[in-house]
Amino acid sequence: MERMNILYQSKPCYDIVFTDSFADLANELSLLSENKRKACIVTDSNVYSLYANQVKEAIEGAFERVIIYQFPAGEENKTLDTVKGIYKTLIEEKFDRKDLLIALGGGVVGDLTGYTAATYLRGIDFVQIPTTLLSQCDSSIGGKTGVDFDGYKNMVGAFYMPKLVYMNLDTLNSLSSRQYFSGFAEVMKAALIKRGAFYTWLIDHMYEICEKDPETVLYMVKEACTIKKLVVEKDPTEKGERALLNFGHTIGHAIEKAKNFELLHGECVALGCVAAAFISWKHNWLTMDEYYEVRDMFVPFYLPISIDGVDKEEILRNTKNDKKVQGNKIKFVLLKKVGKAVIDDTVTDDDIMNALDEIIFDEPF
Repeated sequence: MERMNILYQSKPCYDIVFTDSFADLANELSLLSENKRKACIVTDSNVYSLYANQVKEAIEGAFERVIIYQFPAGEENKTLDTVKGIYKTLIEEKFDRKDLLIALGGGVVGDLTGYTAATYLRGIDFVQIPTTLLSQCDSSIGGKTGVDFDGYKNMVGAFYMPKLVYMNLDTLNSLSSRQYFSGFAEVMKAALIKRGAFYTWLIDHMYEICEKDPETVLYMVKEACTIKKLVVEKDPTEKGERALLNFGHTIGHAIEKAKNFELLHGECVALGCVAAAFISWKHNWLTMDEYYEVRDMFVPFYLPISIDGVDKEEILRNTKNDKKVQGNKIKFVLLKKVGKAVIDDTVTDDDIMNALDEIIFDEPF
């Protein structure tokens, strides 16, 4: 077992635990409080059948009572209606501020449970147990919580820090290939914005990553978490540098909505990264060769670099509803070079449309 501490306002806030089982989970949760209390495991229908009862059995000795709340899997259920269902259960089960929510699942579960914790009784403790590559490398870290509203991504939310992030890397073995590589898009994003040497390492270890070699996966997840740690500790509430983590997300979220969430989040992020790299090239920051290398490096990891069946004008409109828009300007994240991202507010509609021309075709990818 390994661990990494995350600071908030320059003070230790919570640990990330890296392990390969749930064997140490009860002890880690006991360290959070000497008093036994109630715990509610929040999970979705996919993860429920895999891990919910296993986690419940692992932690029952650390609590007076453990219950499970399950909701239907899918981004379409990351809504206030689902939060309302959790509120109702917590009220009926008489959960108070001394009790604990446990987010068991991927990014949807983590974001939604965190938002519920932030707002129930004006805030109760919660713990992240991320079970996907995307949630382990990105969404479980940094305290961003939220839900979608009328199809717009994460428009309702709060910054609210977990008490612990417990990563059982063995859960990655239960992911479909599509889900696993969707999460890899966030790993590639982290390397592109902050650490060129890690980007090279990812390319050099392509085979081991695809085969889920345990030592390689552990190193990859820890490096991605280290990058996220460095960014969120400097800017915990996204007043500046933390926005760099949105590389690929402005156009990615717009595609996600235009496709009615038929594509996975990481697949849309990959497309958004290609579009943002293209704009970086056209702004004379990346060379042509660098752009094409960045674009093509998503392919070996089974991520799309082009798409069909979407309206470019609709995607452009969707970017204007992104939460990163300030006034009439989009805070766009571009690459000065591989490993160094910048926030740019000079990206025009023409820039975006030209990038969409690059990734949107009449034929399927």
